[in-house]
Amino acid sequence: MAQANEAIIALREFAPHINYRVISIKTKGDRLPESRERTFEGKDVFTKEIEELLLKGEIQVAIHSMKDLGTEMPSGLTIAAVPRRADHRDALISRSKEKLDRLPGGASIGTSSPRRRTQLLATRSDLQVLDMRGNVDTRLRKLEGGAYDAIVLAAAGLLRLGLEKRVTEFLSTKTMLPAIGQGAIAIEAREDDLETVELVSRVDDKSTHRAVDAERAFARKLGANCRTPIAAYARADGGRLAIDGMVSSADGRMLLRSQLVSANPEPEKVGEELAESLLGKGARFVLGAV
Repeated sequence: MAQANEAIIALREFAPHINYRVISIKTKGDRLPESRERTFEGKDVFTKEIEELLLKGEIQVAIHSMKDLGTEMPSGLTIAAVPRRADHRDALISRSKEKLDRLPGGASIGTSSPRRRTQLLATRSDLQVLDMRGNVDTRLRKLEGGAYDAIVLAAAGLLRLGLEKRVTEFLSTKTMLPAIGQGAIAIEAREDDLETVELVSRVDDKSTHRAVDAERAFARKLGANCRTPIAAYARADGGRLAIDGMVSSADGRMLLRSQLVSANPEPEKVGEELAESLLGKGARFVLGAV
């Protein structure tokens, strides 16, 4: 809902005469917040019902966390805009207020993300990384109740909810590369609804859009899904695109990282080139171990 309101504020700057109405849709992921079932259902657990209503014409646009979208778009739909990206990093919240490198050996950290788990263990193999489910409020309550010594969440979500004061440490991308599209919002529309696509495209941030296109192509080339420990972060710098990528085994013992800076005007080609670089270094073997 915070993301939807953020998108509407941006749209009102360009089209204040339009009446915007938010329709709240509970997806399967929302209905099963504590269940492992949604992990095994795939990324569309948070988007499928919304996209079905969009295709039926019952809503005009859909607003998602970019990291929740699968890398293959459903036929008939398009990402009409990607507004300027919020904070792309992950954030550590610890009960003791100690940063990651100062947590005691054996400290427990809660996360449901294979990507976070592997990078945490690659940095601190002495930590206990425990499974964690639920929305932000639920996770914070579990932390305060002593279920974990620390938890890791997306910084963008905490900032959008006004919870930045709870953050102990914003984790550097050197320690923790983010999820594909993390911090970005995707505004989705029907391809044949040209009027809506034109309206929504006014809030598109071309640099952010190029960056997430490269990240999504990287994941697509590797055949990744929501259970694959991969990460990527791209940023546009003038006519060039820089992207960092990572693949890892589940225990963090085999972790490959690579970086690419390219002037190629096609961001998808840049993401694919980085994926090919990691495949050449043994990424297929690492992913096969997962």
